[in-house]
Amino acid sequence: MKAVTIIRSGAPVAPNVELRDHEEPAPLLAHEVRVRTLASALNHLDLWVGKGVPGLSLEYPRVSGCDACGEVVEVGDEVDPSWVGRRVILNAAMDVPDVELPDAPPATSLAPNFELIGEHTTPGTHAEFFTAPVEQLAVIADDADPVQAAAFGLATLTAYSMLRTKADLQPGQAVLITGIGGGVALASLAIAKHLGCPTIVTSRHQWKLDKAVELGADHVVLDEGADWSRAVRGFTGKRGVDVAVDSIGKATHLWCVKSLARGGAYVTPGCTTGSDATTDLARVFWNQLRILGSTMGSIEEFREIAALFNAGKLGAVVDSVFAPADGAKAFERLESGGQFGKVVVDWRNTDLTSAL
Repeated sequence: MKAVTIIRSGAPVAPNVELRDHEEPAPLLAHEVRVRTLASALNHLDLWVGKGVPGLSLEYPRVSGCDACGEVVEVGDEVDPSWVGRRVILNAAMDVPDVELPDAPPATSLAPNFELIGEHTTPGTHAEFFTAPVEQLAVIADDADPVQAAAFGLATLTAYSMLRTKADLQPGQAVLITGIGGGVALASLAIAKHLGCPTIVTSRHQWKLDKAVELGADHVVLDEGADWSRAVRGFTGKRGVDVAVDSIGKATHLWCVKSLARGGAYVTPGCTTGSDATTDLARVFWNQLRILGSTMGSIEEFREIAALFNAGKLGAVVDSVFAPADGAKAFERLESGGQFGKVVVDWRNTDLTSAL
């Protein structure tokens, strides 16, 4: 089969990406299904895999990809055959159970340990076919747009787990979202608007702020490198926001903390500008703030967002769509940082002819 393949590690990643013949998928395990890919979407995870993930011994060439929409074409022995022919989306985050130790206390780990399809040992979704445990899939409508569906999964799951589960966002509460334009930030905006929450977004680019307003953002802040927390508090009558969603990290963490209302939550799924942020602990304890880390989400949360997608309540913003032969250009687009929304590879209507 054909696959968009990272042939070696290095930065920049795009020059190391080619459409290549890839080994055929391994025989299915009893609980697995084979999916013909209709569309796959890129995440920053693809760039991390391309550069090399600290702590993981990744071998190359390898196929990344943790977002996709496809059609089930084959099932394992323990999977109900009615899955065949269904259109599905993938939750690539697989919960790895902790080793049971005899003297471990209750709830030894208060958070799941995830491994990702497309990052660890399992090949990803940027191929004509991918394999996944059936419990990692959610069914969507037969007429759903595969490009939209592929762009929806991981970013929306991450945002939903952050806002609804970790931060316990309630309808009408004020939300700050930094770095609008990325998939998780845009998904956070959509979820906040779905809940009727006033939203404030930041960006270094005015054109991204203008697009965010078109999507329903209530207030915008042009980030020019100076503390903007006073402006954010001004939008809320000096009260502050209830939740700050920040994937930028070092460059914006302190300003987010200073933007929070009493009892507010700072929640982060990443730190693109660095992890060694300066904070304000006096403000944290006096205002009883919550500092929360979040990564991906549970199967239960994934099924909840799939239901919202099927009901037309949530969708995805797509920046650009590429053919598999232009996979390197898709990586280049993501690597440029100039995208607004998700970068997607469309596997339909190509000259690929592989079959199982």
